[in-house]
Amino acid sequence: MTDLLLRNARLLGGDAPVDIAVHDGRVARIAPATGAGPAGPAAEVLDLEGRWVTPGLWDHHVHFTQWAIVRRRLDLSGARSAAAAGQIIAARMVAEIEMHEPIIGYGYRDAMWEDEATAEVLDEVAPHRPVVVLSGDMHACWVNTAARDRYGLPDAGVLREDDAFALQMRLEKAAPGDEDLAISEAAVAAASRGVVGIVDLEMAHNLAGWTERMTRGLHALRVHSGFYPAELDERLEAGWRTGDEVPGTAGLLTIGPLKIITDGSLNTRTAYCHEPYPGRDTRGVLTVSPEESEALLTRTVAHGYTAAVHAIGDAAVTHALDAFERTGAQGTIEHAQLVRTEDLSRFGALGIAASVQPEHLWDDRDPTERIWPDRADRAFPLGALRDAGARLLLGSDAPVSPLDPWRAIAAAVHRSADERAPWHPEHSLTREQALIASAGTLHVEEGGPADMVVLEADPLHCVNSALVRMPVAATLVAGRFTHRTL
Repeated sequence: MTDLLLRNARLLGGDAPVDIAVHDGRVARIAPATGAGPAGPAAEVLDLEGRWVTPGLWDHHVHFTQWAIVRRRLDLSGARSAAAAGQIIAARMVAEIEMHEPIIGYGYRDAMWEDEATAEVLDEVAPHRPVVVLSGDMHACWVNTAARDRYGLPDAGVLREDDAFALQMRLEKAAPGDEDLAISEAAVAAASRGVVGIVDLEMAHNLAGWTERMTRGLHALRVHSGFYPAELDERLEAGWRTGDEVPGTAGLLTIGPLKIITDGSLNTRTAYCHEPYPGRDTRGVLTVSPEESEALLTRTVAHGYTAAVHAIGDAAVTHALDAFERTGAQGTIEHAQLVRTEDLSRFGALGIAASVQPEHLWDDRDPTERIWPDRADRAFPLGALRDAGARLLLGSDAPVSPLDPWRAIAAAVHRSADERAPWHPEHSLTREQALIASAGTLHVEEGGPADMVVLEADPLHCVNSALVRMPVAATLVAGRFTHRTL
């Protein structure tokens, strides 16, 4: 007996409705819609009444625990100055007059501010209560004097790169509330946007946590569990290889890539570039040397791992491609926000995917014109990478951007978040290309996993505003509903 029969579904590019039979977590059969269905009797029959069915969507770059926790924190992404951020925090102080635990905020972006993010701004509104605000790109933390004293930090003000990462990991451990509940809520929210899987690149050890949650019944997502160099020996001793399924998780949890962060970010002016930043005596920060990167990639090849190499500046991208080429390692370059023209074709030639986050261009459009005015035409070069033969993978980098693949797809297609014309539209993707970069394919196929999304609109032909807010009627992972409004 068929486990589930989806009647009167519309597939992308198809003219006539079809019936989709699901059995044992896979698509058993697709046939023209009939009253009897394509596979006889079914345990459950759902008439989709002409709604569109597509393969489920993936977010290929997530820091899931941080995203789950940040969803409960104070949002400062709308602050247009340090003073405005201080006013938001002051209002929280008034609303929580009896509270004493640290205020944790997120989302500030100071690249366009005329004033500076200083400890004094925060001290004025919160002289005794610790305040920590994570930057929108997660590469900096803005702290007041009380937070410096509470956490034993080297200084108050803005911490960048490794100092910021270290503090963020401490905040995760100290986060109030039930972390598992926060993660469960975030997983349900992701499923409501059609997400069937993520590549989790959380800095904290996440494999044990996902294993425990899934064995207890959290089956909302497939998860590729990435890790960092500090955890490499531990995973080698356990005998894991990239792609291995973790027992007891119903095949939903697999071993992901080794993550290497080789440079910083645009907004903190730490992305590593070939040329100095205009008006500054710096090219950014190379956090892992080419020799170290090559040594790590050599180990990944020897032990059956792929690698995910963070590289935002064009020089960091060059070094990452060099290391992949010299070692024969496979994997992704994460972000590839600025790429030299001569490096574009190397992605396809080496088989290295560009794991990109299109929504970042909405946030970084104006900062790029201000910080990299001489190279803005090479920023977020999705179209150039596509034309050069690179495989593109879309993600959010949540919590840097919301975990919502439709926002990423819309940003890749229409490179503008406001009334302005698309920014460097030559780098836009078609809707088909953006969907493939998220789902892997446009087509639900017989024999494939029943990871599917039921949509209220046709994503290939709806208006742009509908694309970014795409109404999702249902999401299925391995044939089970993880979200359903029908």
